[in-house]
Amino acid sequence: MPLIKHYFTPALLLLVLTCAQVSQSVPVMSKEPLTDSCVIHAQTLLKNVTHALTQITLFSAIDCPEQSVELNMKTNTPSVCAPKGSICSGITKSEFDQDSCLTNIAEDLHHYYTFLSAQPDPDGLLAPTVLSLRELMEKCFKWSLLTDLALAEAAADRLSTYDERLKLCKVLKGFQLRSITINRGIGYMKSGEDAN
Repeated sequence: MPLIKHYFTPALLLLVLTCAQVSQSVPVMSKEPLTDSCVIHAQTLLKNVTHALTQITLFSAIDCPEQSVELNMKTNTPSVCAPKGSICSGITKSEFDQDSCLTNIAEDLHHYYTFLSAQPDPDGLLAPTVLSLRELMEKCFKWSLLTDLALAEAAADRLSTYDERLKLCKVLKGFQLRSITINRGIGYMKSGEDAN
């Protein structure tokens, strides 16, 4: 029996430390209510992401529409931002957690901002997307801006490699899908239906 006791003690300690780290990684948030301008900023972001995907120069030698989608799998935005009463996978969602939805949206925005602002963009074709992304974060998710955000804007004026363009295509396609979800979530919260 002592062997089992020693075996489980480190496992339980690891579990406790892991849970403590997860709970500490979520920032203290002072969330302001979403405004009409947040809806507009989210719509502008979606428009700019969609437009970036049509820029042939960004994806030279790549058939971007035929490529797979790369999503940010570190968030649960689609499930936590689903409206109350929606049915997904045969399960009816009975509650809507606005804080969880806002947190996941903010994490998605930060993830994509960090990635996109670090991409080579000598022709400035990603600039409207990066700018609209930053504006949405500054105007509607101020509490999500991290100190390293300004440091992320180090995109080189060099040309991108084939692998960088391929990755950009896949990530932008994923960001377009996530932007649709973000728009729906912000629109749902702004409508006030989540409070019913």
